[in-house]
Amino acid sequence: MNADQVHGDDEFGPFGRPLFDDPATRALSRVGVVDVGSNSVRMVVFDGAARSPAYFYNEKIMCGLGKGLAETGRLNPEGRIRAITALKRFALLAEGMDIAPLTVVATAATREAEDGPAFQAEVLAATGLKLWVIDGDEEARLSAQGVLLGWPEAKGIVCDIGGNSMELARIGGGKVGKRLSTPLGPFRLQQVPGGPVEKRAHVHKVLKQAQAEMKSEGEHLYLVGGSWRTIARLDMERRNYPLTVLHEYRMSPKNLLDTLDWIAHSDLAVLRAKTGTSAERMELVPLAADVLREVIRMLAPADINISAYGIREGLLYEQMPERLRARDPLIEAARMAERAFARMPGFGKKLYAFLTPLFAGTPPDRLRLIKAACLLHDTTWRAHPDYRAEACFDNATRANLGGLDHAGRVFLGLALLHRYKNSRAGSRMESLFRLLTEDEMQEAEVLGKAMRFGAMFSIHDPDEAGRLSWNARKRVLELALTPRGHDLFGEVAQARFNALALSLRATTRLTALDL
Repeated sequence: MNADQVHGDDEFGPFGRPLFDDPATRALSRVGVVDVGSNSVRMVVFDGAARSPAYFYNEKIMCGLGKGLAETGRLNPEGRIRAITALKRFALLAEGMDIAPLTVVATAATREAEDGPAFQAEVLAATGLKLWVIDGDEEARLSAQGVLLGWPEAKGIVCDIGGNSMELARIGGGKVGKRLSTPLGPFRLQQVPGGPVEKRAHVHKVLKQAQAEMKSEGEHLYLVGGSWRTIARLDMERRNYPLTVLHEYRMSPKNLLDTLDWIAHSDLAVLRAKTGTSAERMELVPLAADVLREVIRMLAPADINISAYGIREGLLYEQMPERLRARDPLIEAARMAERAFARMPGFGKKLYAFLTPLFAGTPPDRLRLIKAACLLHDTTWRAHPDYRAEACFDNATRANLGGLDHAGRVFLGLALLHRYKNSRAGSRMESLFRLLTEDEMQEAEVLGKAMRFGAMFSIHDPDEAGRLSWNARKRVLELALTPRGHDLFGEVAQARFNALALSLRATTRLTALDL
């Protein structure tokens, strides 16, 4: 988080100077990338200049381009046909969306296959797309940059598994450090001679060499790749976890090892049906699980985190101006949403300023959630009034937002629920509340009821109508009213002010304020 977010300036305050009108930022309003991997070919079009990526279009084809590569040395013939067909479609889609030429990168399968250059030439002739084949080091770098896009302050080891390779990279301080590529993709492991014992011995040998270079122990581990995400989704299923958002899902090594044991003794067809996983993906899970078990044993991570962002997001990050990279992805995404969907864009900043006295001494991590809530407080106003509170909660907990862990999602959602509704009792989202402590739920309720009061106290700027002050020791909530504010403080405003005081377990005091 940079200085203008923390300290602000006279004009823009704690949110920093808006970047939407900066030419370098607006150039990112529509960016298309294609990742030609060993297992899948995916096209993503990112929309908007926010620091957190918005997915305008997202399509994936499980081509299996690298299946059998270790045995034949060549791309899978059927996979090659499917990949060319998919790329033809993607080129036409990009043309229809009127976006700049697609950035198309290919990874392990294409770079290692003897017919890789011929495949590149065929792609160019058939689609007009230039296929950039990246080496393992660059693949690791871009994948790690994708993690940094969602986690600017991430520090530890990124582990990205594909069909034919697995990359490791060290990240910290917003930079990518040491990185390497290993031949531990499931397609490659399918060709290792022998049975499960021999395959596990091979995985151990390769990872032992990798660990000699990475020298990682007790660090945060960030997992990237479809096989890892499938295993994480299965972990959620085993634990009956209430929020099935994979990004920033955190697991302990012990819990994850228990899940790997559970997978090994389960019927994969049953697991596939429960989680909606494709047959092609589930086929690779047992081998990926063997690799992950050894990664955990060898690196002994402090915790294990899932990143939904990888190479494609790393390519977007590559194109971001440095001043956009430095921004908080949560705040930028919330500000973009306010600009697009709120009735009065810009009011969130005024609401935050009005409520700030209630949150003196609040830690920075909590303060950024308060800022985000103020920006998002009015973005679901078009929903039916009977469902507006639930729509707020769903948007916060299930939106594609970076820089927001699961507890943060629920806190933000609960605060926005209380923006429209006094009570959370009987809510259909109640199962998610267990991700918060009782104190955190109370804090979210206070924030929601504060926004509920402030947002309707004065439509233009609540700070022109009055000033809030909060004496936490004496538990006194004071509202100093300006002459204009005196007339605005009608019955509904009074009721909402009293509801806020009740959530604070406070007495109220009204005074006059002359401007």
